[in-house]
Amino acid sequence: MHVVVAGGAGYIGSIVVRTLLREKYTVTVLDDLSHGNVWSLPKAARFVEGDIADPSAVQLAIHGEAHALMHFAAKIDVAESMRDPALYHSANVDKSLLLLSQIQMARVRYVVFSSTAAVYDPNTLQPLKEDAALEPVSVYGRTKLIVESALTELAKAGSLSYVALRYFNAAGASLEDGLGEAHPHETHLIPLTMRAVTTGSPLTIFGSDYPTPDGTCIRDYIDVRDLASAHLQALRYLERGGVSTAFNVGRGEGTSVRELLAMIEAVAGKPIPQAMGSRRQGDPSSLVADVQNIKRDLGWVARHSLQDTVESAWRWHTRSTSS
Repeated sequence: MHVVVAGGAGYIGSIVVRTLLREKYTVTVLDDLSHGNVWSLPKAARFVEGDIADPSAVQLAIHGEAHALMHFAAKIDVAESMRDPALYHSANVDKSLLLLSQIQMARVRYVVFSSTAAVYDPNTLQPLKEDAALEPVSVYGRTKLIVESALTELAKAGSLSYVALRYFNAAGASLEDGLGEAHPHETHLIPLTMRAVTTGSPLTIFGSDYPTPDGTCIRDYIDVRDLASAHLQALRYLERGGVSTAFNVGRGEGTSVRELLAMIEAVAGKPIPQAMGSRRQGDPSSLVADVQNIKRDLGWVARHSLQDTVESAWRWHTRSTSS
């Protein structure tokens, strides 16, 4: 069973690659290394350096035959997407459609797509169910929803079967794999907080006037190890003949920015230098997942607590900064 992992040198993709290898899948990683790290790739995975919009690179990755695609390759900075919509439509939509046309021609049967909770209308009653209103407030969310729509049309035409995994906030590290968040331009709260602790540079909190109990945003944090497990279970679901659909992937619990910072301070044993900033455009006040469908249909549950996630991230961050 051969799986092509587009964006497999990135944070989540690289951990999923190792999960697939442990389950005896043959894995080819297709990545242009614009956001990924070549050092994150295991020797057991075949690597093709190239763009997902390059037909020759995609065909080289498929290598004559592949039964599944896991698609992680995308730009993910919400604030940047609001500043440069054209860039995000080009990178996330146009390139994805070119990739899907290539895998359709090669008769790749299954697709597991890295989607996002940003596809929802955040004003909908929470926790968010998969059938909640799909009204993204960010360009990033809209680009992911367009690709989901394309996958729906391809599935209706009988070209493929897919699962779109709507991530909430991925976090943490896989210490056994030696992998954690290492983006060239970091935008995620947990690694930015840990950088602030270790460097003394203040962390900017974007908004303290949201309609939440403590005024800061509420998010549902999902451990990257659990997220990797969800990808494996999604692929197995498709292999069993599961119908094409979307699933939320979260813990089903919301945590505010201030609550998270207090937990990180307790784990690190140090205060976090902080500065207040204004709200960022495109940031909803709260995003929390309803995860009943993925539990029921995939048999998947989040096994790591937020405490586990924070501790793994801290251990990985301090190990990587000291080496």
